Amino acid sequence: MSQFQDTLSPIDGSVYVSRALADEAQIARVLAEARGAQRDWAATPLAQRQAICTKAVAYLLAQREDIALELCWMMGRPLRYAASEVAGLAERASYMIAAAPAALAPLTLAAKPGFSRYIQHEPLGLVFVIAPWNYPYLTAINSLVPALLAGNCVLLKHSAQTPLCAERLYAAFEAAGLPPGVLSYLHLSHEATTKIIASGAVNHVAFTGSVTAGALVERAAAGRFIGLGLELGGKDPAYVRPDAELDGAVASVVDGAFFNSGQSCCAIERVYVHADIYDAFVAKAVASVKAYRLGRSDDPQTTLGPLVNAAAADFVRGQIQEALARGAVAHIDEALFPLSRPGTPYLAPQLLTRVNHGMRLMTQESFGPVVGIMKVEDDEEALALMNDSEFGLSASIFTRDIVTGIALGERLETGTFFINRCDYLDPGLAWTGVKQSGRGCSLSELGFGYLTRPKSFHIKHRC
Repeated sequence: MSQFQDTLSPIDGSVYVSRALADEAQIARVLAEARGAQRDWAATPLAQRQAICTKAVAYLLAQREDIALELCWMMGRPLRYAASEVAGLAERASYMIAAAPAALAPLTLAAKPGFSRYIQHEPLGLVFVIAPWNYPYLTAINSLVPALLAGNCVLLKHSAQTPLCAERLYAAFEAAGLPPGVLSYLHLSHEATTKIIASGAVNHVAFTGSVTAGALVERAAAGRFIGLGLELGGKDPAYVRPDAELDGAVASVVDGAFFNSGQSCCAIERVYVHADIYDAFVAKAVASVKAYRLGRSDDPQTTLGPLVNAAAADFVRGQIQEALARGAVAHIDEALFPLSRPGTPYLAPQLLTRVNHGMRLMTQESFGPVVGIMKVEDDEEALALMNDSEFGLSASIFTRDIVTGIALGERLETGTFFINRCDYLDPGLAWTGVKQSGRGCSLSELGFGYLTRPKSFHIKHRC
């Protein structure tokens, strides 16, 4: 008997899609097909691999409206924003396609009489891409496209919350002419996923998700000596210096905190504002947050959708209630957002002041529409607080003094540092984290290095 997984829509709790989970025979067949296809795919000229990836991106762009509606129902992103994920996918994929020739070119050493010496980038084999629900296309494409460009085969597994994304990606590459077996997808239980990692059948795992799940991936891979790319959690800070352009800083920070209902690993979750502009910043931020419209994500007027499920919303509620009990001040009246009710995925946005690092709200990943704001007296206090975290994915400073901002950024314990922006992945830059935000790197030319292995050639021309 097949086991099924149901995807419950956060819009109304209905079953949006149901899929059979792969059984052992199906898993074995897909893994065997991938191993059989990989050698020929690796021998395929890079220009042909690029052309196939380009066609797949065009296919997805043509389907953007259908994809947007599916995202809206599967994970709750407001319909007015959902199609932007396909545009982001195209931006990232297009960059990696263009960067591939330089990134994958052999590294030739300086001339040495009588010798030729160079290093080739060899594909790893089979890359297992495990993608989350919050940005299911963007997170998958970070590894999927460069893995294929490098000559790897890919097995794709999406969250049970967004299973149609794997099917859409597969259909796009199939339509683009990708040979059978090079890209596969499976709907898998957690147990089956762990078994695949532990089996030795895959050569690299690219995982995006929680710290807890990332630790399970590491344990499953122990002793297999395979590559791991782990993009995990975040508690990303922003610091607004006294010389910042105030309106721009407010707009950027609020959007960085509340877009996708705060369900982003690089969302702004804590803000430090210099005392000189603190009151003005808070007043403008509160007005901006009150302008959100909480509603069903299939309503074109909605600007803040439901969280992925009621448990996620109630988790954030718990953080807020604990902070309030310890002296925090809430600036948003929940009554302004009538759909916000305990036990549902609908949660009003919230902005809190008089918070501190003794509260979970300022130290534990929230992954929801809430942000805490603290007053600081100077750069040194802000830096100490920004670094006071077990996470280190991204951090932002808002300032007109770029030289000072860069100097401060060099002291931050983070994988990506922004000045005057936040919550964005530039595909030309390495996406990586420190501390519990993960290990490895995706995007940029450096990202190819984690999906290939070096093979050195040492040629003596005569014995």
